[in-house]
Amino acid sequence: MTRTQYYVAASLDGYIADAQGRLEWLFQFNDAEGVMEHYQSFLSGIGALAMGARTYEFLLGEGKEWPYSGLPTWVFTHRQLPALPGADVRFTSEDVRAVHARMVEAAGGKNIWMMGGGDLAAQFAAHGLVDELHLCVVPVFLRAGAPLLAAALHTPLELAGVKRFGQGLVELRYVLPAGTPTAQAPSPG
Repeated sequence: MTRTQYYVAASLDGYIADAQGRLEWLFQFNDAEGVMEHYQSFLSGIGALAMGARTYEFLLGEGKEWPYSGLPTWVFTHRQLPALPGADVRFTSEDVRAVHARMVEAAGGKNIWMMGGGDLAAQFAAHGLVDELHLCVVPVFLRAGAPLLAAALHTPLELAGVKRFGQGLVELRYVLPAGTPTAQAPSPG
């Protein structure tokens, strides 16, 4: 059964990017023991991706080869963005519910990675479309930036697993209530 997983890293104070949209604070942990193996294992179970425009633009700005070759990727945006040669990227401004059904089909029985950001994750959660939250807690404080989830989430989550990595990183895996809207989504932007 396809599960939609919000797999994300956040600072101890709940930000997924700093106030300038940068991730250097996170990249310093790329070599932490167990992190890359865990990421590769997670990625092997993914059949489709969802991301917002800022996440896509960040990846474009890296100037590297598309890291998700062979994975259909939906980019939710209301702006014109350049296509990346060799990437299966589908730009959409449709409601997440309509697109989610197509993503499940395209995933072919594998999972969907709701990559980010926090606004898009909130839209998915508001419609009960997030099954799991894989939250890597990074031992830094940013004080400002892009929030982990741009919505209130009052529905209790079930802690399904804890994994420790080197350098103080911890992944908390939560299961969200099945098919139940769990958040008040922001207006699509």
